[in-house]
Amino acid sequence: MIRLAGIERKFAVGGEMVHALRGVSLELAQGEYLSIMGPSGSGKSTLLNVIGLLDRPNAGTYELDGRDVTGLSDDELARVRREKMGFVFQFFHLVPRLSAEQNIELPMVLAGIAPAERRSRLERLLADYGLADRARHRPEQLSGGQCQRVAIARAMSMGPPVILADEPTGNLDRHTGQEVMALLERLHRDGGTVLLVTHDPEIGARARRRLRMIDGAIISDERAPELTAGLAAERTAVEQRERGTSGT
Repeated sequence: MIRLAGIERKFAVGGEMVHALRGVSLELAQGEYLSIMGPSGSGKSTLLNVIGLLDRPNAGTYELDGRDVTGLSDDELARVRREKMGFVFQFFHLVPRLSAEQNIELPMVLAGIAPAERRSRLERLLADYGLADRARHRPEQLSGGQCQRVAIARAMSMGPPVILADEPTGNLDRHTGQEVMALLERLHRDGGTVLLVTHDPEIGARARRRLRMIDGAIISDERAPELTAGLAAERTAVEQRERGTSGT
């Protein structure tokens, strides 16, 4: 589904050239669950932004579903992002003046989805993410966990096959972070491709495939063994709590 070959990304910072990605090559199949780990400045968020078509590489090629998207125009990139990608960020990036339901609905409005269809999708998303009783609340009236639920619901409003999550638990306590991870992992179980950037080795270890980056390069690419009984039991407990609560 995703194929990167020889991706380079450089930035000019203070008169110096920073090499954020160095010859990165990567292939991902539909339905993979991948974590990207490494220290600050290792290039993991830059890699996620390139994959999400938020940033352009200086060299190399990027194929998405068999199509070379490296040289697309800005308008073409925006259309592909809208159709293929859902984004979840550490700081939520919700519009402060909009309610939870308006934030979730926004991508559908921008895409020109008919009002009746928008309402149908919105009601389903509010129910799926336990937000029906918070639909009219603005971000300042929501907890961190609720804001991240809104962000995930917004990311899923266009039904994208790929979810890109950049430190999605970074602003949350451990319990709430576990519940947010259960939501992302539910999307993976439903067939979605999930790419997760994290500093937290415990969060990263949950993925079935794990990349580690240093100085703009991938230094390891490992596939996880089968879940241990303890981790499987923990995930089951978190998922049960997630299904049974609507206010976190």
